[in-house]
Amino acid sequence: MSFLLRATASLFVWVSMQALAEGDAAAGQAKSAICAACHGADGNSAVPNWPKLAGQHEQYLVRQLTLIKSGARAVPEMMGITPGISDEDILHLSAYFASQQNTGGVADETKVALGERIFRAGNADSGVPACMACHGPAGEGNPLAGYPALAGQHAVYTASMLQRFRSGENWGEDDGASQVMNGAASELTDGEVEAVASYIQGLHLRAE
Repeated sequence: MSFLLRATASLFVWVSMQALAEGDAAAGQAKSAICAACHGADGNSAVPNWPKLAGQHEQYLVRQLTLIKSGARAVPEMMGITPGISDEDILHLSAYFASQQNTGGVADETKVALGERIFRAGNADSGVPACMACHGPAGEGNPLAGYPALAGQHAVYTASMLQRFRSGENWGEDDGASQVMNGAASELTDGEVEAVASYIQGLHLRAE
C-alpha cells in the first residue's frame, strides 16, 4: 500500500476509534506530579530524551498513554507508572498537558537548509515524503488523523523516534499512524534524521 493510501486509511481508522469523552485539565494538573520528573511540571521536559507533552493534541496523548499502559508501545521507563493510572486519569492528564504552552526550541543553523527541505518537500530521489503532508506546514499536527504536533519537540527525542520507526518499530496492527511512519522514515539517512529533527525543534506552534 502506498504512503498516501496508508495515511488515508489511518485517518478513517483513527476517526472511527475516537471517543467523545473529554478530560478535566484541573483534575489532570492535580495528578500530574507523577509525570513531572521526566516531562516537567507543565509538560515541557528539561531533558531532551523525554518528549515535551505541553500543547500536544489531547486525543493523541490519550491514545499514546493507552498504548503504553497496554504494552503495545514499549516504554520501559513507564512500566512502573502506568499500572497505577486509570482510564479516567489518562483523560484528565491528557487534557492538562494539552492545555499547556510548548516552550519551543532552537534549530542548529547548520542543519536548517536540509531539515527544512525534508520537512517541506521530502526527498523525491529516495521516496521520503514531506513531513508537513501529515504534520502540517507549521508542525501543528492533525488531531483527527492521529498525527501529533511536532513543533518545538526536542531534537534528540525526535531523532530517536525517527530511527526507531526506520528500523520497523511500531505500535501494533491497530495503530495505523505508527505504521505510516515506518514507511515514511524507511529511507531517511542519518544526516536527514538529524537535520529534520533539529529543524522541527526550531518550529513554534501558533498560539491558540
